[in-house]
Amino acid sequence: MSSSTTLTRRPTDSRTLHRRSLLGGAALLGAGTLAGCGIPSAYVAEDRRSAPDRSERDKRLNFSNWTQYIDTDDQGGRPTLDAFTEKTGIAVTYTEDINDNDEFFGKISPVLTQGADPGRDLMVISDWMAGRYVSLGWVQAMDRDNLPNVTANLDPQLANPVFDPGRRRSVPWQSGITGIAYNRKALGRELQSTADLWAPDLKGRITLFAGLDEALGLLMLSQGADIARFSDDDAHRAMDLVQKMVDTGHVRRFTGNDYTGDLASGAAVACQAYSGDAVQLTAENPDIAFVVPEEGGELWAESLMIPNRAVHKRNAELLVDYYYQPEVAAELAAAVQYICPVPAAREVLADSGDKDKAELAENPLVFPTAEMRARLHGMRDVTSAERPELHKVWGRITGV
Repeated sequence: MSSSTTLTRRPTDSRTLHRRSLLGGAALLGAGTLAGCGIPSAYVAEDRRSAPDRSERDKRLNFSNWTQYIDTDDQGGRPTLDAFTEKTGIAVTYTEDINDNDEFFGKISPVLTQGADPGRDLMVISDWMAGRYVSLGWVQAMDRDNLPNVTANLDPQLANPVFDPGRRRSVPWQSGITGIAYNRKALGRELQSTADLWAPDLKGRITLFAGLDEALGLLMLSQGADIARFSDDDAHRAMDLVQKMVDTGHVRRFTGNDYTGDLASGAAVACQAYSGDAVQLTAENPDIAFVVPEEGGELWAESLMIPNRAVHKRNAELLVDYYYQPEVAAELAAAVQYICPVPAAREVLADSGDKDKAELAENPLVFPTAEMRARLHGMRDVTSAERPELHKVWGRITGV
């Protein structure tokens, strides 16, 4: 199968991923830096993370998520959550209060640092930020005895991220790819590599992500780096190339999630892009294609995590495991149309008798092919020691 794929429209509005780093605030700081600013050490030791669990006597839990990231019906219900409550008797207070990784980090960090009740039992965090929560000791290890479906059905390619080997403290909610989107008609040819963005006829017609954590992996992959173990030299080599492209006017601008507007309007012909957005983009304009570059694309996830001092931990684990039943994962995948972390859900959709769901089962940006998987790579987190210098250089390049 070609790595360029035309996709069908998702049944719900597109939820643009807020993976962008804002290049400022406490989210960029490690535990040592926070202490150096006069703030007590942010690291929380293992023996201070748990709270008495009320799950047995208090059949409820609080779940924080992003907007438009769950199945809904015409009555405003959430069918999979409603079915969980009916099955278990556990009521779920579902709140769409995560709008940006850095903003949410800033909101919850004082509570977690002080060891107070976070007011939520489950939250969905992007992987580059999830690594920070793990390193700071802000999330609890999950009881694997409560997660048999996760053990049986989790996509092996998502099972061992660098920031959380063995997924002890995180479980993917949905996943995606950072790759290249482009307008085939306007360009007049196919793109197969990130290096193709630097072609002379694309001068002033491409965009790159403004966030270091979002942009850097794809750029380093294009230069042959192993992004799971990248070095300082790898990062600077990639940034040096971008600096040259900025100096020559090759890069039109650096974007957040608004890159989709430039591509849709024709202001940009090619750009760094997320696979989830490609569903909407290609539905609105079949000339737009998404490619996983031949040298590799970045595979990432947004993960379920249980914060310290959560008081309904077991209930939260039961909900996590519930979504790893293939039938439930299939319903969620049909609604949000990102990469499903439960490969067995593909067969459920294929055998559903529903034409749209059967087509979705063949969508490689929801269920990647073996050929595409071979080109996907997970990126390690930028450490707190590396971050200040890399952000200084990247900020100078992007002007953000």
